[in-house]
Amino acid sequence: MAPAAALTVTSNAFTEGGAIPARYTCEGQDTSPPLAWSDVPSGTKSLALIVDDPDAPDPKAPQRTWVHWVVYDIPPTAKTLPEGGTLPVGSREGQNDWGRTGYGGPCPPTGRHRYIHKLYALDAMLGDLGRPTKAQVETAMKGHILAEGRLVGTYEKGKR
Repeated sequence: MAPAAALTVTSNAFTEGGAIPARYTCEGQDTSPPLAWSDVPSGTKSLALIVDDPDAPDPKAPQRTWVHWVVYDIPPTAKTLPEGGTLPVGSREGQNDWGRTGYGGPCPPTGRHRYIHKLYALDAMLGDLGRPTKAQVETAMKGHILAEGRLVGTYEKGKR
């Protein structure tokens, strides 16, 4: 299978590799940042978004990847997710690592963590998977990825 094409993922809240503003974290409103994308290939039937932190619990000694948000079956006509995570009609959410659906913002216990916003263009709808985990959504996506893109932001809690 050919390598997936590239999607362009951006946010007007932070730049690639830049700091995520506190309003989108546990120290602020804990609301999702605005995201936008382009270069969705023809033949795309749905999009999926996974936001995770590969630096948990400590970027100097990471032990696991913490999942912050899982969204799938986003209509291919959607070009953005607005601040606050209002999802386009038909979109579905999976479980984050707090055991709930929806966005959970950065809240690292120590150090500056990376938050990777991964967007996938798929040649299929995944359908009702219940409350799937990231792993279950990734399994369902296998063989269906037409393109992917990422946007990385960072966050470190303020000193109190």
